[in-house]
This record gives sequence, structure tokens and C-alpha cells, in this order.
Amino acid sequence: MATLITVLKGGGRYDATWVARLADGVRRHAPTFERILCLTDLPLAVDGVERVPLRHDWPAWWAKMEAFRPGLVDGTALLCDLDTVLTGPADALAEPGLAAMEDYFHRGRVSSALLRWHGDELSPLYAAFAAEPERWMRPGSCGPVPNAVHGDQVVIDHLLGRRDRRPLFLQHRYPALLDFYDPRRDAHGPVVIFIGDAKPDTAQGSVHAAWLGSRGKGNPDSPRPPSALER
Repeated sequence: MATLITVLKGGGRYDATWVARLADGVRRHAPTFERILCLTDLPLAVDGVERVPLRHDWPAWWAKMEAFRPGLVDGTALLCDLDTVLTGPADALAEPGLAAMEDYFHRGRVSSALLRWHGDELSPLYAAFAAEPERWMRPGSCGPVPNAVHGDQVVIDHLLGRRDRRPLFLQHRYPALLDFYDPRRDAHGPVVIFIGDAKPDTAQGSVHAAWLGSRGKGNPDSPRPPSALER
């Protein structure tokens, strides 16, 4: 079973709308994913998305480290950022095998925008981080990373390297799959990645329309009570 995981930490720019629009894109363009999980500290209720409560109060992007919790998924898992937009066939993301997006600015380093593994394969990353979160959140804890913001993907890259686990980069495995948003052109895809200040809600043309999906046509998901997965 292939599972897509996303993380929604309260207090920032994102809310349930972003979860719903990502889920809509996955259902339309990557139906091989049989489950969509959202790890969150908010009372999320989105059709087709299983809410998984966050266990820790790790701030901002550090909450993504909970995606590696043991027992969370069986089979293939894909961690996917909420600002990812699917515009065409993307079932390749659900294929088995350890893989990650290569960092756009730092070649050879892992980006957590898209990261794929199997079952509990990456649970040691969670264990290491949970044992000393303050240490790992401290800039410089992973050695010098020129021009990089110290965040979750710096730590993930470091911990993977320490275990001699180097993911295959998605851009190398699937050269035509990922596309980085550029406002100077309209056609994008099939998996559109946003870098820096650019986001789907401020995008233009066909990418913005793809992000809106069915919700931009007056067909929002019907409200329902949240069903929490207590793990």
C-alpha cells in the first residue's frame, strides 16, 4: 500500500484548505496512493484524509520529523510538502524505493519537499531527533552547510549520511517528473515544486487553476467530523 504523508503545523500560513487541495490533486493525478495522512495539531476534517495527531510541539518545519515515526505506515510512504501542485500523471511518486528530491540550491543534498521510503525504514531518524531535539534544531549541529537555512532537511540529510543511506534523487530517476514553478511561463508539471516566496495561492494561470482543482469550481468537500488516528 502506498501512503502520502503531509504535515500541517498550526500557527503558520497553511490551513486545512491546503490539505484539501493537495489531496484533490493526488486523487486526480496519483491515485496509486491509497491513503493520505496529515500529521497535525489542528482539528482537521478533510474528506479522504486521515488525521494523525502530532505527538510533539516541535516548531515549524521540525514537525516534519514526526513523519518517520515507527508504525505509522506499511509499504511505500511519501512525505510531500503542502505547497506541491500536481498537474498531470504522477503515480511514479508511489513507486517503491528510497528516493528524495535533490535540494534546488544545494546539489547532492536531500530536500524534504518530497521524500520516499518503505515502512519503518527511516524510523531511526525520528528516534535520533526525538532523543535530542534541542541539539538537532541548533544551527551548526550538522556541521557547515554553506548558504543553507538550518532546518529539517539539513538534519535529515546529515542523519541519512551518518547511516550511509543516500536516497536516489527523483530528478535523476524521473527526469520529466518534477518542475520548478516559474511565473514567466504557463505550462508546468506534472509535479510542480515551489521555491522561496512563490506559493500556489499566488501563482498564475494553469498552475493556480490546477491548485484550485474541483474546489475552484464550486464543489468543495462536504464537512464531516474528524476521525483521529491515535498512534
